[in-house]
Amino acid sequence: MSLLEAGVPQCTESAGTIRWVIKPQLKDLGEMVVRRVLPSRQLRMVGPFIFFDHMGPAEFPPGKGVQVRPHPHIGLATVTYLFAGEIMHRDSLGYVQPIRAGAINLMTAGRGIVHSERAGSDFNTTSRLHGIQSWMALPTEQEECEPAFVHIPADEIPMLNESGVQVRIIIGTAYGSTSPVSVHAPMLYLELHMPRDTSIDLPGHYQELAAYVVAGEVAIDGHNYSDLTLAVACPGKPVRLHANQPSHVMIIGGDPVGHRHIWWNFVASSRDRIEQAKADWRAQKFGSVPGDDEFIPLPE
Repeated sequence: MSLLEAGVPQCTESAGTIRWVIKPQLKDLGEMVVRRVLPSRQLRMVGPFIFFDHMGPAEFPPGKGVQVRPHPHIGLATVTYLFAGEIMHRDSLGYVQPIRAGAINLMTAGRGIVHSERAGSDFNTTSRLHGIQSWMALPTEQEECEPAFVHIPADEIPMLNESGVQVRIIIGTAYGSTSPVSVHAPMLYLELHMPRDTSIDLPGHYQELAAYVVAGEVAIDGHNYSDLTLAVACPGKPVRLHANQPSHVMIIGGDPVGHRHIWWNFVASSRDRIEQAKADWRAQKFGSVPGDDEFIPLPE
């Protein structure tokens, strides 16, 4: 997905355990709604997470679906995490991989990669799509690393029960288990399914944490946060979630990687590097995606 597909989220200052509360900016793409959560003007990142989009849920008639043409990235890693549906990933490294619900597909852009996201094998049937698109800024010393793509099937992602809460450890370490997904900086990415009246303490060994309520309502430090809300904790504050009703929650966070510039699909610690990436894409120096000849022009 592209940074310019949605507007700027609404971010308000809070108090107590929660420092910021962010309500997404909605962008209607016709057959699917995208909710932009990060970046916001007041808060651009949570740990290394610099981009967080909630896609759908959407239903597509036969012959319709996501059609994101080839486009470039630098300086980041991406994870498309689906709750439902399928997306076909293709990239300039030659990988062709269906992205399905629960699986992890980590694409590291580094010095530069091109990829497309198209409707999957359900293209000719009535299909649904629902999930999260996230970008994580790479540490400064890794910004120009070699691009890479890794696929981890859903059944290899740790899932456990913690105080009655179902936890999937997408990235990072929590509750005695560690995800097999290898990343460049300390970060945490969890999926929680919380029955009514269950509570869970979030891991305390990451400097920054936030909870995005996909559906339901949770209480944190006596304040309620309903669906489609990102609650960002004060650094160093212990965070305990209580489900006022059955709730689906995504946890993101990690250790900060420093200030980053973001423009379109490019993330970098240097403005000059962004300008170089613009020139390279305009001149078609990034490479191409085998089997997908289209591309998204540089926004002017």
